[in-house]
Amino acid sequence: MFKALIPLLCNESILIKILAAALKEFPYMNAHQEEDGVRLLPYVHVGLAVDTERGLLVVVVRDADQKSIPDISHETNDKARQAMAGTITPDELSGGTFTLTNLGAFGVEAFTPIINPPEVAVLGVGRIQPAPMVYQGGIALRQSMALSLTFDHRLIDGAPAARFLARVQELIEKPHMMLGE
Repeated sequence: MFKALIPLLCNESILIKILAAALKEFPYMNAHQEEDGVRLLPYVHVGLAVDTERGLLVVVVRDADQKSIPDISHETNDKARQAMAGTITPDELSGGTFTLTNLGAFGVEAFTPIINPPEVAVLGVGRIQPAPMVYQGGIALRQSMALSLTFDHRLIDGAPAARFLARVQELIEKPHMMLGE
């Protein structure tokens, strides 16, 4: 589990954009497990887990790497509403290449998310909360949140997965680094 320092308000739309950028840099995390092995995918379709009365549904933001944060926000809000109302189509719930799940809104600090097959990994985020950290030579309370990456170790070794997670943490802490895209 990593702890990411939160510089500003961090919502799921920003996290989806950050994940999309990191998945482009680390294509082995943007893959599907198939019968004949792993298939790296040329597109980035990030799923977002949504709690509904019928259980957990994962709405998919197709080509998330090519969308702006406001576009992602609009799309995830629309799809989440449809999922909760029971009007979402099966197409909007399929084809994800990586899933984000957030239990922070429920006050959960950290947890171990479950992979959404055929994806090879999932990122769980916990609540944003103040934590004591070294800052500018002293100890200060800073906003942080837990990041929990679950990945299929048969397909991805720990060190490459850790490099991906470290990049996600870096982009959360310094989102301006994505402006060079």
